[in-house]
Amino acid sequence: MLGQREILDGKAGKYAWLTYKQVYDTVLELGDSICSRGINKGARCGIYGKNCTKWVVSMQACNAHGLHCVPLYDTLGAGAVKYIICHAEISIIFAEEDKVSEVLKTFPDTGTYLKTLVSFGTITNEQKLVAENYGLELYPWDEFLHLETKDQFELPSKTRSDICTIMYTSGTTGEPKGVIITNESILSILSGVKHHLESMSEEFRECDVFFSYLPLAHIFDRVIEELFISTGASIGFWRGDIKLLIDDLKELKPTVFCAVPRVLDRIYSGLVEKISSSGFLKRNLFNLAYTYKLYNMSRGYKHEEAAPRLDKIIFSKVKEGLGGNMRLILSGAAPLSTSVETFLRVVTCAHVLQGYGLTETCAGSFVAQPNELSMTGTVGPPLPNVDVCLLSVPEMGYDALSTTPRGEILLRGKSLFSGYYKREDLTKEVLVDGWFHTGDIGEWQPDGSMKIIDRKKNIFKLSQGEYVSVENLESIFSLVPSVDSIWVYGNSFESFLVAVVNPNKESLEQWAAENEVSGDFSNICENPKTDAYILGELTSIAKEKKLKGFEFIKAVHLDPVPFDMDRDLITPTFKKKRAQLIKYYQSVVDGMYKSRR
Repeated sequence: MLGQREILDGKAGKYAWLTYKQVYDTVLELGDSICSRGINKGARCGIYGKNCTKWVVSMQACNAHGLHCVPLYDTLGAGAVKYIICHAEISIIFAEEDKVSEVLKTFPDTGTYLKTLVSFGTITNEQKLVAENYGLELYPWDEFLHLETKDQFELPSKTRSDICTIMYTSGTTGEPKGVIITNESILSILSGVKHHLESMSEEFRECDVFFSYLPLAHIFDRVIEELFISTGASIGFWRGDIKLLIDDLKELKPTVFCAVPRVLDRIYSGLVEKISSSGFLKRNLFNLAYTYKLYNMSRGYKHEEAAPRLDKIIFSKVKEGLGGNMRLILSGAAPLSTSVETFLRVVTCAHVLQGYGLTETCAGSFVAQPNELSMTGTVGPPLPNVDVCLLSVPEMGYDALSTTPRGEILLRGKSLFSGYYKREDLTKEVLVDGWFHTGDIGEWQPDGSMKIIDRKKNIFKLSQGEYVSVENLESIFSLVPSVDSIWVYGNSFESFLVAVVNPNKESLEQWAAENEVSGDFSNICENPKTDAYILGELTSIAKEKKLKGFEFIKAVHLDPVPFDMDRDLITPTFKKKRAQLIKYYQSVVDGMYKSRR
């Protein structure tokens, strides 16, 4: 069922496995220890750390005893862990060994709720003393697992409407939001994905092996692992180091791999670089094979039938690089570029499919179909467990009833979340008459698939799947004295932000005089030293306000002419017209991204 690599003398060996029976017995044992601390059905249990066997065991103990599993992770920003513990009123946490200190730092503020902390590994004497001072029970994993309990604890009855997990996700502004997901939501999405794959004879089987590296704290990986467990298949975990990911992949030899575009982009770049640096004959042979196979696939041949001999001679090396057994690669969390998707569909000898969903929809709502090359660049058709409709957005020029229907994607079905924990006000904003308003703009394709083309609100995803609240960032960066106005831009195919800045004339000219930068205001703005200075100021305020790494600006362009109505860049009330800004500055933006690659 679950496997991790053995570490012998500091070196990674083969995967060591626990069977379903071994995991089942451990889950029951762990459940008894949890109940012995007075923690019962309906309590909140936090899990904090990288994917591993103990993460899943803790998660299944929550499932068994009706505890609300609350994943903790620190990429939500400074103070997020403390906020979630208090907001969800978490009473017990299972944490990776090096996260124990992070949890202890949240005291005394979290002491009202958090009473038990269990390390996946060992604990130090110093940590034990800190815990004792706060009245916190702190245990190493093995000690907690084998606590002597006087009572035998029966598994409580569970219903479909019971809460399974509360997953916190970044809000547009303010604190993280707790997305309530019930047992029925999980069961519905598992059923939908299973039916979708079965209808194309691509269902998961007991012989399948899944490579687990995307965070279990996010719904995408959580749902896929629950689906694998319900199938009786195997899950192998990475070691937690992105540099060792390919090495783990080769050792595990998985059949199914879930990824975000950023990882697939790296695989693509690595392959293209290898091909480019190979000899004339090898390079041309590869290109000819690629063109031939792609041509056959575009004519309707299945990927395994398009060029079987070339698969063995040319593309088998790519397949071996991914372990040798890969048959399905699922991409989600952000858009995957059409060129990368097409290339990987041809050379990996596996299905490469994009999907679409949010935490609020319990991950996938759309999944592309295998061997349908026409669906490249789309997220495929909807799963059978959801209803979909498009809502016109006239202010953005999107008409759901036009020849090419475009509008905000609305979803309805049993896989939807129940609401935001303790935030009925936010729930009412997005759940209207049973329909969830995603905020994403979609375009129906003639073949029934959906293409994501825009975002309704001023919030977008970067290529690694992180949400960015652009207005919130602009208000922070505008605090810099040398900045009069700033437009922040992020591309879903890139992992970082860029910005166009209207500098403050007086402030910048004073800086220029002090730093021997000559010329008039326009010349000062064109000087690379000025770019570096403004970028440094933006970085300083980002650090001061404890912004997350992906919220930092990585490149700037200085425009001495303020954003104005003459160029249609702002409204009469001085609100930025973002669609116009990207049109006007497109070449500038392209240049900034190019300079940082």
